Amino acid sequence: MAGGRGGRWAPGALAEPRRLMRGGLGLIVLGHGSLVLGAIVHGSVLRHVAGASRAVTPEYAAANVVSVGSGLLSIAAGIVAILVSQNLSRAALHWTLLSVSLLNCLLSTACSVGLALAIALTVHSRGMHLVRGCDSSALPDDARAAIATNDCPFNTTRIYDTALALWFPAMLLAAAEAVLSGRCCLVALIFRGIGPCARSYSKEQV
Repeated sequence: MAGGRGGRWAPGALAEPRRLMRGGLGLIVLGHGSLVLGAIVHGSVLRHVAGASRAVTPEYAAANVVSVGSGLLSIAAGIVAILVSQNLSRAALHWTLLSVSLLNCLLSTACSVGLALAIALTVHSRGMHLVRGCDSSALPDDARAAIATNDCPFNTTRIYDTALALWFPAMLLAAAEAVLSGRCCLVALIFRGIGPCARSYSKEQV
């Protein structure tokens, strides 16, 4: 239908049920990936660096709380997108997809930005902001350097490397979730006849 009039990026192509279903499945996969990475980050990094007082660091808030919320919402948006692809005439599902995908797009964008800031903060402070839960007097100025004693309850070098190795893919997953959610939001607007893309879609149908 859309061939010769914008190809795969034309409104008609975006609103194809098969393409919408693939986008929903993609959101579900990405959402589960974010949840798995968030669990690994919490289990292998953040539960160690919170310190004896269990203080929540900025990295914890950026990498875990927002990432997990984004993953859960991505799964919900993916399920709604699949339902819409099978029930194109249900207005209630259109509005649900619009609201959930828009919220998830905003949250996933905030998550990717937060993870980028957490990575930048950790690299700029040479990991010291990340491992501040260790009160050892032998802690070096660079978390990548080996600590001289066993006063610190965790390996600072492993914590630093593991955190960055997990935050980078988590940031990419969040960015992909934002893109797919934005496309689902656009499809919902097209189905409801809102915006210029909806008018182009109506002309294609005619």
